Amino acid sequence: METTPTRSENATSGATRRNILGAGALMGTLGLLTACTTPPGGSAAAGGAGGSGAEGSAEFTDAIKKLVNGRTVQIGFTPPVLSEYYTQMENAAFTRMAQLEDLYGVKWKWEKSSPTGNFNAVEQQISTVQTWTSRKFDVVFICTGANFATMQGVYKNAMNAGTKIFQFNQPVELYPVDQINTVSNIGYDNRTQSGYVAGKFIADTLKGKGKIVQIMGPSGSDWTKARLIGFNQALAENPGIEVVGTADGGYLRDKGLSAAQDLLTRHPDINAIYGENEDMALGASQAVDAAGLKQWDGSQGIVIVGADGLLSGMDAIRNGKLTASVDVNSVDNAIRMIDIAFQSVVLKNYVPKISNITTHLVTKDNVEAYAAYINGIMAPKKTY
Repeated sequence: METTPTRSENATSGATRRNILGAGALMGTLGLLTACTTPPGGSAAAGGAGGSGAEGSAEFTDAIKKLVNGRTVQIGFTPPVLSEYYTQMENAAFTRMAQLEDLYGVKWKWEKSSPTGNFNAVEQQISTVQTWTSRKFDVVFICTGANFATMQGVYKNAMNAGTKIFQFNQPVELYPVDQINTVSNIGYDNRTQSGYVAGKFIADTLKGKGKIVQIMGPSGSDWTKARLIGFNQALAENPGIEVVGTADGGYLRDKGLSAAQDLLTRHPDINAIYGENEDMALGASQAVDAAGLKQWDGSQGIVIVGADGLLSGMDAIRNGKLTASVDVNSVDNAIRMIDIAFQSVVLKNYVPKISNITTHLVTKDNVEAYAAYINGIMAPKKTY
């Protein structure tokens, strides 16, 4: 297995790194459930299907329960689209919420809202955040395709009104940390932990020489910008790899299919396809099959690489319909955001402004481990 480096959690909110009541230890122990098993690079809080176990001594647990005092936390969860990836995240969040409820008595209320229509229907998200702020939600978890500057004003108003904003799965690496008006940003670096990983895998698989096409997200998307930085760096290290065509796949499987069909018509002799997200890569896989072309079998055929870490993508890897995917770790992303919100909102601790998780390159060699990890949270014992 190949695991990419993460950014250090070097930016904290508040004037000091000191945590109250020794809860720096809690940040380390949250997620270390003794009943769980963990794949390399994973968070132990996720493993299995959500039993709870001690995360410290009995005295420690009792002390945290007293701090929690049966508090109810109202959360709003707004992803940019409704998709398989965000369903995986939601199930992982529910798993972790139930664990913390069992351990410390914290209660949760959860409300989900996502824009209808396409990825760029951001006005609905702005309205959603404003509505949740007026309803005095404690926490808003948001991932959005909206303009950065516009959202900072929305976030600032929410924070001033007492609603804490946490971004997840957002390409914050493109912006100065001091301009981000959130409590914390949970995710990964799209440059080094996604785009570069995909580009290097393609170059290594093709032994540094070949023609490729790219199917990218909507023009102007921050994810596209960030992932291309990393992807292009990998190609710069492998000048024998030539990009012969690029198309917009809109982050959707059907648009990825159409984009790939057009690219294959113009470039039938390509060696690889990079789908910036997994749905587009899976659409490209369908296009390759429909064109009667051979998919990569380990020695020949078209290499197809995506990024997300979907269970459907892992099925495709098993079945030879996707060569590899950069799993950007929906499970640990969700667990980390719940832990950080619990730390910040309930325990009043100082949390990292940037909190990055690990990502994984998934191939036939390790797909069973990472599929099992995700499947372990897909039936949480409690939903909210």
